[in-house]
Amino acid sequence: MQQVGVLKIGRRDARRVLVLLGGREGGAGVFRHTAHTLAADADDLQVWAVDRREQNLADLTAFADGPEQATEYYLGGHYQVQDPAQSLFAAQWGLEVLLEDVRRVVQEAADGGRRDVVLGGVSVGGSEALLYAAWDFDGTPGYRDLAGLAVVDGGVLNAYSGAGMEFDLPLEAAKGWLAAIESGAVFEDFTSTTTGLGARPESAAVWFQLAAQHALADPDGPAALADRLPEAFRTEGKLTNAGLFGRLVDAAHAHPSYSVHAGHLDDSGAWTDGGHTRLRTVAEAFAGPRPGAWTWYTLNRVMLDLVAAIGFEETELTRLLGLRLAHGAAIDVPLYTFQSGLTNGTTGQAAATVTAGSRIPELSLHSDAALTHQDIVYARREDNRFLQTLSQFLRGLPRRDR
Repeated sequence: MQQVGVLKIGRRDARRVLVLLGGREGGAGVFRHTAHTLAADADDLQVWAVDRREQNLADLTAFADGPEQATEYYLGGHYQVQDPAQSLFAAQWGLEVLLEDVRRVVQEAADGGRRDVVLGGVSVGGSEALLYAAWDFDGTPGYRDLAGLAVVDGGVLNAYSGAGMEFDLPLEAAKGWLAAIESGAVFEDFTSTTTGLGARPESAAVWFQLAAQHALADPDGPAALADRLPEAFRTEGKLTNAGLFGRLVDAAHAHPSYSVHAGHLDDSGAWTDGGHTRLRTVAEAFAGPRPGAWTWYTLNRVMLDLVAAIGFEETELTRLLGLRLAHGAAIDVPLYTFQSGLTNGTTGQAAATVTAGSRIPELSLHSDAALTHQDIVYARREDNRFLQTLSQFLRGLPRRDR
């Protein structure tokens, strides 16, 4: 339960490794397309994507058996549900535990100093990358492990305010949140309830993975899940398997944080490709079985710590929670930042503020408002300014002095 998974793509003898962290619910599988594209662009780059330790709590067994068997296993209620009352050990898995896990991955990637490591992330994964750089690991600043940082559609300070997410956590409210976690509110259900796919923490992940498997196995066949979806997602017309999955992720219907521009439904209920992203690329990420694109059990303690650390400095609240943000002003590695249309420019504004308050020698800031939050990791390279500019940034990084 205390191990993390790592998806590794690219040459093992590469001199540089990009380690990527997913968003709020992002599993390693979300980066399949990103990793393959970036590794193909550079002979000296390997890409690692991290599956956080909490993904070990998910019962992913039946996804290896095919879509029909998986459907009966999960929708029939046969899978192992993680009971919060039996999971109080995970109440202590906060930002400190997460960053210690990430540091072990970073140090393995560095291979004793033989390779440079760039740490990056999307959404709250970008927040975690910056916090890693500022963290004090028993006297060693996190940024000293790194040759660069890559923050995508996220960060600290006001990075999320353009998307309507403002964070203000008074000390007493934080104490109440912490007490609730320690009393059993270990997991959150934000993604499932926001997408409307259920009330359990794992509900959205299960539906998306099942729909992706059917879409890959029989894209033009009648939608096997159509009559079993929650009422809000049912349609009067017929759908194909690809049509159903496309509707789940289509920017015209889905929540902005979980959607892509991949095409549209035609009059027969089939999916017609179009836009920046191929639907098959998204389905391949979600289908798994390991690693999948979404983490089943997002930890409330991590979210508490991330909100508490949003100011990127030590405060009474961060000290209460044991968050060791001692080195933000000393960070001295180049910073790449990309923003989609989600945050309306505040990701870049926050990155500029971090840069101005530190020793970061270079901020490489790029934007494309036409991309959704999820298009960033799934869109075709030719339509994906993120992949193009990150590849350039990585190629131009100087060798890190040890």
